[in-house]
Amino acid sequence: MRLIIGIQPVREAIRSEERGRKPPAKILVDDRGSPQLDALARFAHDRGIPVERVSRADIDWHTRGAHHQGVAAIAPELPIVTLEELTLGPRALALALDELQDPQNFGAVLRSAVALGTTAVLWPEHSSAPLSPATFRASAGAVEHATLCRVQSLPTALEELAARGLDVVGLDAHGDELLQEATLELPLVLVVGAEGKGLRKPVKQACRRLVRLPMKPGAVDSLNASVAAAIALYEITRRHGI
Repeated sequence: MRLIIGIQPVREAIRSEERGRKPPAKILVDDRGSPQLDALARFAHDRGIPVERVSRADIDWHTRGAHHQGVAAIAPELPIVTLEELTLGPRALALALDELQDPQNFGAVLRSAVALGTTAVLWPEHSSAPLSPATFRASAGAVEHATLCRVQSLPTALEELAARGLDVVGLDAHGDELLQEATLELPLVLVVGAEGKGLRKPVKQACRRLVRLPMKPGAVDSLNASVAAAIALYEITRRHGI
């Protein structure tokens, strides 16, 4: 089981039942209440999810003092699919994250990926941010609606995706092509590097092409990984109307 904290993440965990996922086993709500908390409690109760009114101190104990907004949910683990289980049709748009270690960035990327219609999000099992309450909260609950795929080796996974017909495009500050000028035909997997160091050399070598974002000369060298991913995903979805 996993812990979800915050009003919006808990609400999305309840809504994820609409996608065929198991709902939270229990919702803990601050017994002092508030209009938002009371509405969330009714939302859970109407869907048959047990709601317990407990003290804020009790929620503090469960969440180890994290900022929880007066609510926490005990929920089943998120489903993780294998690369072989991914359904990737002719209009697939996957996002691969190369050792993204900051939970806030990871969660923000997941939110952008879901909002922009990404088919799946892939990341390597080592040296990556965990699927933690901080990640869930940073995604504002969007992780509940994402198709998640954790792989042993990202370079190997990218080579397999290329063999399955996907164009593997890496986002790199020194890429040969500008994003807006590059051919970005579907199916495609966009590869985004970690904070600071960008794409690792084996990952770059697994990419078929490297593209860069347009940046004002003499300003900043790179953008936050979640911001860069959102810009690139938007450009791809704008072209294809995903």
